[in-house]
Amino acid sequence: MIKTDILIIGAGPTGLFAVFEAGLLKLKCHLIDALPQPGGQCSEIYPKKPIYDIPGFPEILAGDLVDNLMEQIKPFEPGFTLGERAETIDKQEDGSFIVTTNKGTRHHAPVIVIAGGLGSFEPRKPPIAGIKDYEDKGVAYIIRDPEIYRDKKIVIAGGGDSALDWSIYLAEIAKEVSLVHRRKDFRGALDSVEKVEELSKLGKINLVTDAEVVDLKGEDKLESVLIRHKDEARGEELKETDYFIPLFGLSPKLGPIANWGLEIEKNAIKVDNSYDYQTNIPGIYAIGDVNTYKGKLKLILCGFHEAAIMCQSAYQRINPDKKYVMKYTTVSGVSGFDGSRKEAKREVIKNIE
Repeated sequence: MIKTDILIIGAGPTGLFAVFEAGLLKLKCHLIDALPQPGGQCSEIYPKKPIYDIPGFPEILAGDLVDNLMEQIKPFEPGFTLGERAETIDKQEDGSFIVTTNKGTRHHAPVIVIAGGLGSFEPRKPPIAGIKDYEDKGVAYIIRDPEIYRDKKIVIAGGGDSALDWSIYLAEIAKEVSLVHRRKDFRGALDSVEKVEELSKLGKINLVTDAEVVDLKGEDKLESVLIRHKDEARGEELKETDYFIPLFGLSPKLGPIANWGLEIEKNAIKVDNSYDYQTNIPGIYAIGDVNTYKGKLKLILCGFHEAAIMCQSAYQRINPDKKYVMKYTTVSGVSGFDGSRKEAKREVIKNIE
């Protein structure tokens, strides 16, 4: 059985930063994630997409943010159970918890932190007969490695930010990019829409609106898609392609966590944000996109804030007889569990004083 001070369910940015905040309090963390690598959606769905609202970073790729967070928590030596889903939770007589995964791995901790982002998620698939037969044979719902599409013919379907942004990105590396949307108006950011229209005029994106992909053709792999236009005069068009990528968003689900007796509101875990982001079950916290409260903003930077507050409360729960006096890292430095030490030079501190 794996024992730790804080068991974090979800290894996305918020869960990873919680490791750092807990480490400052000398608390050990272990993380469970159903994905095979840390980083959550930032690693799995959009590692190459830039993020613009992380403090101190005017622009940073999602994958680079995860790399930086992993480097930041390295001194605190967190443990990971990856590729496994937290399945059941059992409260012990002493108030601690045992969490068991779908593969039978058991974890014991006095504090549980659910940082599962949107929960488990599945791509929304278009209602095209036989589409499952072409999955991993030309059909993809998530773009993980853009280089796969270099010098290939691509058809993207969708009208949101993801479809627009990936069309723009792939237009620079793919042989041909077609963006198919069932309406003339897009739901994405205005600057992305304008960029797609500009690339369309330059011949770098084949923009097809008021149309839908209704059928897929090919023997052993995808060879073409059938596009049906709303304009009856245009009818149907068979278009050769190497890849069809429908980007219709994700359908979030809490998964087994929804059966743990937590208070759920609109597919999110309700927490007390006026104090410490604790759930209705003492000792279980929820931070990041998975939680909800009045005024909630689903932003990574808000998850970072929630992680810091939560760790203070978790420390008091684990150490009820100790009083923790918060010290700024600029003064106290950072001491890792691995013996490493980071601190400001003494002369710098002296000059400040």
